[in-house]
Amino acid sequence: MTAIHGKYADFEGLREQAIALRREGLSRRQIRDRLFVDNNDILNRLLEGEPPPEWTKRPNAKDDLRDKARELRLKGMTYDQIQVELGCSKSSISLWVRDLPKPERRDPSEQAKLAAQKRWEHELVIRDVERQKTKQEAFDQIGQLSDRELLIAGVTPYWAEGGKDKVYDRRESLKFINSDPNVIKLYLRWLDLLQVSRDRLRFTVSIHESADVPAAERYWAEIADVSPETFRKPMLKRHNPKPGRKNTGETYQGCLAIYVTQSADLYRRMEGTWYGIVFSADSAT
Repeated sequence: MTAIHGKYADFEGLREQAIALRREGLSRRQIRDRLFVDNNDILNRLLEGEPPPEWTKRPNAKDDLRDKARELRLKGMTYDQIQVELGCSKSSISLWVRDLPKPERRDPSEQAKLAAQKRWEHELVIRDVERQKTKQEAFDQIGQLSDRELLIAGVTPYWAEGGKDKVYDRRESLKFINSDPNVIKLYLRWLDLLQVSRDRLRFTVSIHESADVPAAERYWAEIADVSPETFRKPMLKRHNPKPGRKNTGETYQGCLAIYVTQSADLYRRMEGTWYGIVFSADSAT
């Protein structure tokens, strides 16, 4: 063993300090700077047999890629396919999977199908990006609604979905039902514009009898920003399951019906506004 002289003469004392610092969680660089050890061989001897703290151990960034590459190889993918999937070099892939059996050579027609599927998946991603871009552009064009624009925006869905007065059945009152929470929010905002206070609203959930009614009432109460205790007795529909029916499961919340008390005048204004919209659209040049 090489003799140690000079500032490292008290090697054992220095080693005790180095080990104590290591056990406190210091890195090699921190210990070197703290003890003024500028010789790596000496530092190695000072820390010999002492494991590094956990935080200094760097994970191998390629471990996950390697495992994924082996998984894909076992599924029968070629080097080219794995490279496209993971974005790493074929030389690395070869090193990682060289001990695995080569995949069976695929039928040319099957390879063509896989290639076509890959191109289609790529095309779907592009289409989805374009779809979202178009929606965002349309969203950005709206901006802040004026009171007049909100008035028109609220009348239109009401005329499509709300209760209407008939010559043979006079019902001049506002009653609206819908399953879309955003449509409900728009309708409530429209009622705010018309200065309809919340205490004039009556809420009822319409839902299949097999659903979780209390949960649906809590859901719609949160959407409407009211207490579930204010809801009237729910309108339950007989459970008659049909093949392909979508309104089932935990996401099914039924519909929310909103009735406005003392709303005959509001109904007439709504109907007059609607026909004003229709007339204006017909006469537009």
